[in-house]
Amino acid sequence: QVQLVESGGGLVQPGGSLRLSCAASGFTFSFYDMNWYRQAPGKERELVAGISNGNARTNYADSVKGRFTISRDNAKNTVYLQMNSLKPEDTAVYYCNARGGLMGDFWGQGTQVTVSS
Repeated sequence: QVQLVESGGGLVQPGGSLRLSCAASGFTFSFYDMNWYRQAPGKERELVAGISNGNARTNYADSVKGRFTISRDNAKNTVYLQMNSLKPEDTAVYYCNARGGLMGDFWGQGTQVTVSS
């Protein structure tokens, strides 16, 4: 049974930091590209950051470059999103995604991040 379980969300003040984690199970984690998406109220879901399965190449949305860092630990079947210098506009539900082409595409349940003073 495939599971992606996000954790680490919460309420933080502007300028603060959070680290999201996504623990995967039920599939061969190392074979999959991993992504973080977010969806704010009334907006479409958007790609925040991604990390490839092989050489761990990363990519980021322009809005988070220089502030967010995605990483993965294949030994722990976990992907992380370190978020620094958070802004109110980063407020959203953050979703973990595993993308494996023909092997499948999986989503977590999401974790709420709220940036507010």
